[in-house]
Amino acid sequence: MNESTPHHLLFIDDEIELRTVMAERLRECGFEVTEADNGEAALELLDQFAFDILITDLRLPGIDGTAVVEAAVGRYPGIVALVITGYGTVRDAVDAIKRGASDFIAKPFQFDELRHHLQRSLEQSRLSSENAYLRSQLEERHQFGGILGGSRPMQALFQMLDTVARSSSTILVTGETGTGKEVVARAIHHNSPRRANRFVALNCSAIPETLLEAELFGHVRGAFTGAVGTRQGRFEQAHKGTLFLDEVGTMSVALQMKVLRALQEREFERVGDNQTIRVDVRVIAATNSDLLAMIAEGTFREDLYYRLNVIPLALPPLRERRDDIPILVTHFLDKFAPGEVIHVSQGAMRALMAYHWPGNVRQLENAVERAIALGGGREEVDITDLPPELQSEQQSVPTPSVDLPADGLDLPAHLASIERDLVHRALDRTGGNRNKAADLLRIKRTTLVEKLRRIGAHA
Repeated sequence: MNESTPHHLLFIDDEIELRTVMAERLRECGFEVTEADNGEAALELLDQFAFDILITDLRLPGIDGTAVVEAAVGRYPGIVALVITGYGTVRDAVDAIKRGASDFIAKPFQFDELRHHLQRSLEQSRLSSENAYLRSQLEERHQFGGILGGSRPMQALFQMLDTVARSSSTILVTGETGTGKEVVARAIHHNSPRRANRFVALNCSAIPETLLEAELFGHVRGAFTGAVGTRQGRFEQAHKGTLFLDEVGTMSVALQMKVLRALQEREFERVGDNQTIRVDVRVIAATNSDLLAMIAEGTFREDLYYRLNVIPLALPPLRERRDDIPILVTHFLDKFAPGEVIHVSQGAMRALMAYHWPGNVRQLENAVERAIALGGGREEVDITDLPPELQSEQQSVPTPSVDLPADGLDLPAHLASIERDLVHRALDRTGGNRNKAADLLRIKRTTLVEKLRRIGAHA
């Protein structure tokens, strides 16, 4: 961890007087402190920000402190977690340590005692290495067929994948570049009854239009210049298996008609031949184009769209599932530095989580590979190892503290201002989609609509 930057600390305790006093003393010692009074609020904060330190009461209303510790360490293996409680027993201490706590302190205690335990835990964390077992367990809990994610959008996607993998229906996967459309297609195949047969992938945009038909359906000798022999196409190669057609929006309208017939009739002819070939193929198509807009423009056939879109799967961009970034980073560290003990500083993790990721998971993977290469064998990836555009990203704690003026403030007006700002930001991030904005704010869509009505013209 870069010692020139302050440690970000999350303090959780429902005893407001103790929490307020200790938080203030910690701020005087140079810590950036965010407070929470229950486990649910703490988990929401951990979804949004990579804290360096977690101090939590053991007994909390709702989710208890050890569960918060377990969730925090599972998401951020480098976090230092300290449990405090007024019910200090050996059993409590052992349970907290098992779930990832660095230390345990019983109430009542003096601030100097807390500071001593905290400094000792920070030193132990600095000297200790990542636990490889934790990494493997982390991925096992948050994956489907090699796809990683513990966020709500990804868990919903995993449930859908588990269902559709059992069928043979055609699937249309949509999503931005780098969201993992081929990875999803492979996961569906390898969890389907067709797993014993071939998965055949073709990027339609990578093949010249003049050759794409032959690539899909095959050709016979002499069908065109350069066709020196008979060759199977991708449909034929994928018989009894799965054919993945990426970037289907790049096909010409004429070729789209032939693909439509192959999907409807499960038969086709090789280029230059009149013999009909029947196949049993499950087709998964993918695109980052707006096919409905292309239909309106006349560049994509409407009948093919509905034939492909039997089961639609929309992959969320990385910026809409930022809480998956620590899981993905851990996976890429193991991928690019197998057998090595490397972890990411919390400062670097904050930068990774603050960035908007236009290239999505593929861009994140490249950033981690670059950081490992520039690290020169160091055990910690720091913010200086990240690409320049990430280093300059503004990072902020999701719930900054507010100074209370000597003459007081108008609390309802202040809270209304915060609410209005968050609603605007949620709508901006989701492109005005109220359903997605409501999900980001953890509220019902009807509640968001009511808030927009109250905000009025300012929304």
